[in-house]
This record gives sequence, structure tokens and C-alpha cells, in this order.
Amino acid sequence: MFKGKKSKIDPNSTDTLIGEGSIFEGNIKSEAGLRVEGKIFGNIDCTGDVTIGENGSARSHVSARNVIVAGKVTGDIHARGKLTIKTTGVLQGNLSATELSIESGGIFHGESKMQHSGQINDTIAENKAAQDDSDDKTQFTVGDESSAVLKTW
Repeated sequence: MFKGKKSKIDPNSTDTLIGEGSIFEGNIKSEAGLRVEGKIFGNIDCTGDVTIGENGSARSHVSARNVIVAGKVTGDIHARGKLTIKTTGVLQGNLSATELSIESGGIFHGESKMQHSGQINDTIAENKAAQDDSDDKTQFTVGDESSAVLKTW
């Protein structure tokens, strides 16, 4: 009935939604787009685009093609394309991207590294290798905003 019908995943589509009022704990790896309107605690690795909506928050390291931050992200972002921080967006962490747009009112605390597409892919690969080699991997602790802890290697 379902045999032999393997469809190719379109990275331009939003395939996964973490809805408002939802909390997701753990890492996400997706070949399509991802939209977060709830809360996520864990890393995001996405072939497509990632959008953190106005009501969304992520304690994550995000790796994606393009990233839009309209909510709050605590962690590093590696965008192979464009990173956009909207008027309501807050990024507390470092970023690397080929293109950066911060709208008036958007907040960014961290270091930025502007790179060509190939350089970002190399940076992402290096960071993954370092994370895999480390016994003290990044962990995000669930709790209210005041008690959540970000541990880095």
C-alpha cells in the first residue's frame, strides 16, 4: 500500500510546528522547515528554514539555511543564508551568517561572524565535530526562565 513511494522532502516547506503552549525537550533534526511558537530546549539542525515566532522561545544552538527570530533565542545561530531578527526578536548568543538583518527594535547580544556560504558549512562541521568529541556536551535545563541554565563546553 505504501511501498515504493518515497517523496523528496522540500526544504522550502514548513513541515514541523512546535505550537504555542507546547514545550519540546530534545534535539530536532529536520530536512524541511521548522516553526517554533512554543518553547524548545535542545539543538535544532535543519536543512530548510527555521522561524522562531513572536510567542516562541528556544534555548538552542540553531543550524539552518535561513533563520527568522521574532521571539527569543538563547544560544548560537549558524545560518547558511540569511538571519533576520525582527522587531520583537531577541538573540542572546553568537551568530554566523552570510547575510544579517536586524529590524529596528530587534535585540542582539553576542558576537557576529559574517561568512561566505562555504565557510559557514565548514564552521558548522567543526562545531559538530568538537561537540561529538567532548564529554561535556551542551545541555539545556528545563525550568522557568529565571532558573534555566546554559552549560557550554
